[in-house]
Amino acid sequence: MNQPRLASGQRNLELTSRVVSAYLSRNIVPAADLASLIQQTYLSLCSTSQADKAEEAAVEEQRPAVPIKKSVTADFIICLEDGKKFKSLKRHLMAKYGLTPQQYREKWGLPADYPMVASSYAQKRSELARALGLGKKRTAPELGSGLVNHSQKMTEAAMQIAEKKVWAHRS
Repeated sequence: MNQPRLASGQRNLELTSRVVSAYLSRNIVPAADLASLIQQTYLSLCSTSQADKAEEAAVEEQRPAVPIKKSVTADFIICLEDGKKFKSLKRHLMAKYGLTPQQYREKWGLPADYPMVASSYAQKRSELARALGLGKKRTAPELGSGLVNHSQKMTEAAMQIAEKKVWAHRS
């Protein structure tokens, strides 16, 4: 236990000498103020290293609400922060914890391809987009029928999805 404390103290002394040397190379300081400058620099570095250690300890103590392997299912994603189930996790993370998906992945050591949306939800949204004709190149609309065709496509897409839900529910 003494060894890390000595190493930390030694490191702070080395950093203090570097910082003070760099400061003195660019600034004129009266000899009477030199001891105060060294002392203030050393104390600042010590308090910074103590704050870093406390932060590291807090990060190490935090554990996910559920095991990471069980946090991803087809129907929902479980938040590792609070254990709640969501179809889409991105909004919850930003609203409640102020975390972006990238920060969330880094915090919990998750891979870059860790999903933020449940796979079944993503699949339903993809089917809806395809049914609406999104992602296809636009063709020149016929005069007078553009708005009608678009609303008709939307109605047909909604009907197709409703039929799939009914058949899936009956199965």
